Amino acid sequence: MTNPEPLRWDLTPLYAAVDDPALRRDLAAAKTEAEGFRATWRGRIADPAITAAELVVALERYAALQLLALRPYLYAQLLFSADGNDAAHMRLFAEVRETWQEIAETTLFFELELLRLPREIFERLRAAPELAAYGHHLDTLRAHAPYTLSEEVEQALKRKDLTGKEAFVQLFDELSASLRYRFRMPGEDVERDVAGEELLALLYHPDQTVRERSFATYLDTHGAQALVLTACFNNLLLDHGKEVELRGYPDRMTPTCLTSETSPEMVEQMLVVSEAHYPLAREYFAIKRQLLGYEVLKNTDLYAPLTGVERQFPFAEGWALVREAYAGFHPELAASVGRLPEAGRIDVKPRDGKSGGAFCMGLYPGVDPYVLLNYTGTLRDVTTLAHELGHAAHYVCAGGQNFYHYHPPLPLAETASVFGEMLVTRHLLDREQDRRVRIALLCAKLEEIIATTFRQAMLTRFEQAAHARRAEGLLTADELCELWLEQNARLFGDAVTMIPAYRWGWSYISHFIHARFYCFSYVFGELLVLALYRRYREEGAAFASRYLDLLRAGGSAPPVELLRPLGIDLADPGFWAGGYTVVGEMLAELKGLVGSEGQDGGAPQ
Repeated sequence: MTNPEPLRWDLTPLYAAVDDPALRRDLAAAKTEAEGFRATWRGRIADPAITAAELVVALERYAALQLLALRPYLYAQLLFSADGNDAAHMRLFAEVRETWQEIAETTLFFELELLRLPREIFERLRAAPELAAYGHHLDTLRAHAPYTLSEEVEQALKRKDLTGKEAFVQLFDELSASLRYRFRMPGEDVERDVAGEELLALLYHPDQTVRERSFATYLDTHGAQALVLTACFNNLLLDHGKEVELRGYPDRMTPTCLTSETSPEMVEQMLVVSEAHYPLAREYFAIKRQLLGYEVLKNTDLYAPLTGVERQFPFAEGWALVREAYAGFHPELAASVGRLPEAGRIDVKPRDGKSGGAFCMGLYPGVDPYVLLNYTGTLRDVTTLAHELGHAAHYVCAGGQNFYHYHPPLPLAETASVFGEMLVTRHLLDREQDRRVRIALLCAKLEEIIATTFRQAMLTRFEQAAHARRAEGLLTADELCELWLEQNARLFGDAVTMIPAYRWGWSYISHFIHARFYCFSYVFGELLVLALYRRYREEGAAFASRYLDLLRAGGSAPPVELLRPLGIDLADPGFWAGGYTVVGEMLAELKGLVGSEGQDGGAPQ
């Protein structure tokens, strides 16, 4: 890879520019095709005489229509993510969202008629060989049948969503992108406007005061927007509660569980097991406090570097490390992401107006995904790169699936990404001889696991509590803060002291805004990966080929079936606890190294 530092993604394979006439032509063509699809198929899907061959034609035409509309939508979303301050990007995103909504209303009948087919008709079609390639999609769709309303009501809901919940999502995104943080960066003499990701990166700064001051600035800036952010939360919580009532779901988590092919009972079991293992996190926090030499560990100290082992990873080095780790597992895994930089599929550096965090956007089968980073050179940025490239590898490997089976089911959505992080961590540990650096690497991995299991379980509990409280009435900002601090206190116990500004910690987490109860998928994914990685260490190369088969399968089967060839039984009650056994083993490894450091002259300070 040549000259990687200034990498920005190149969206011209989608459209030449924001005003490309081809984009408007595609939008217009998609609307026309939607109307033609409706004219041809409305009423025919619900006909008991429909044949499997006819349904295949309808499914293929519907997928082609979705792709025609999806291309401008994804382009506009990527433009907005790269620079949410550009008015032209904002206008285009609004335009494509509205067109997408019109198309969704026009074609809504298709899935509704499939859902209303009598059971015996559906089962006849489902058993036909012609429909085998679409079977899992039909099954997951059918699971929503008991909660589906009439076409007129569904159309009305979609129409209101545009100016209802989707408008509040857009408001949150635009506000987040517009926030400015006045801060004096380390080594600078005056305050200036900095990006939010630059402030969050300072949580890894060696100076305790810098860490606390930067995070407090970030949180207090959000707290100053409490009126708007609280309104976004209140309305999205209320909207979800009303829809659950309207559709007759038995539980607020049921819609997400149906989509993810889990159950509220499975998720609850996973959360209960995670909470029972919170003491593992507190045990680690005590070790971290010892390593830092602090009397009190604040939540701004959780990711503090250990003195004497700080280092920066330029993007070229981080990229090489991830590629080496992936290649060490299997050459195909490294090859699946190797062309992304040269293809202009990665946007690397933080900048004004760019979305915070990181994500990988899979477009559609046969097209390389796009990866957004806010890379500042920390070890965490390297593992984030490994994480997002894991998503990218999953999408590339699943490129042979059809449109309906391209995306993995929600429980497996984080599997490849978290597995990628494990590969990179072990790659670094295996080649590192310096005991202090090994301690730092283990700390970084344990911190990531804690953030992906215990913290995400805590976030899910907060979301559950917020939904339950919203059902009783409007939530104030203070009440949201109280719920947030309560759930964090259950995790931290007496091991961690929260800074005052952390009361606003709920206000910037976009998962609460973009998807209901998404956070439990991280817990699922991490515990699953720990089990998979343990199996890989036992079996070696034989496991790698089966793992790649899992990625290639995309979302073509239920998670239970996809994982069976890998020896994973999700119905086993001990499955979740088994993941935390691996955490306990890593803690023991860390304590052994820390003890050896003490014999050699004391732990790093």
